[in-house]
Amino acid sequence: MIILHHLENSRSQRVLWLLEELGLPYELRRYARDRTTLQAPPELFKVHPLGKSPVITEDGVTVAESGAIVEYLLDRHGAGRLRPAAGTPQRLQFTYWLHFAEGSAMPFLLLKLVFDKVRAAPVPFFIRPVVKGVADQVMRSFVAPNLQRQLDFMEAEIARQPWFAGSEFSAADVQMSYPVEAAAARAGLDARYPALNDWLARIHARAAYRRALEVGGPYDVVP
Repeated sequence: MIILHHLENSRSQRVLWLLEELGLPYELRRYARDRTTLQAPPELFKVHPLGKSPVITEDGVTVAESGAIVEYLLDRHGAGRLRPAAGTPQRLQFTYWLHFAEGSAMPFLLLKLVFDKVRAAPVPFFIRPVVKGVADQVMRSFVAPNLQRQLDFMEAEIARQPWFAGSEFSAADVQMSYPVEAAAARAGLDARYPALNDWLARIHARAAYRRALEVGGPYDVVP
């Protein structure tokens, strides 16, 4: 039996969605965040030494990291579903976006979150202008331009084809859901990006996505 160790408001929501898309039997073990720090509870460290989510366990095997979990589930249980055939251009696109989600998209989203928190952090009044100035400069010169460049790139890709790996929905779309939802929540994905907004509407309308929300509970995009 696949066991998904599900931390609320986390990347494990997309693994739950993938399990629903594949129609696989699984057990869900829920973990609540610390209400002060928003960090995962100590119980998750008993599952994986880093105490992170998502993590799945099956038959004595523990798999962490969203991309690794996606590949494991497709290799072992996918039966050719939700992944283009090997050796095709679509498979190359699939692999690219599977890794782009965490390797390229999320770092700048996390930097924006960090510097937004730095700007709002309580500091002595006499250094507040310095802290705010540094945060603003990093955002203007580094974070914001890269976020816009990535959103422009993703918009262009989805404007020319309906899904990230081509004409068919795939697990690459599941993997990309988190950074695109995060961008919509806090990083400027607005009406200037109609193709990405349409893509979001289409994934949110999928029956498996809705089932995953029902099973997983409230879902707000947080780190």
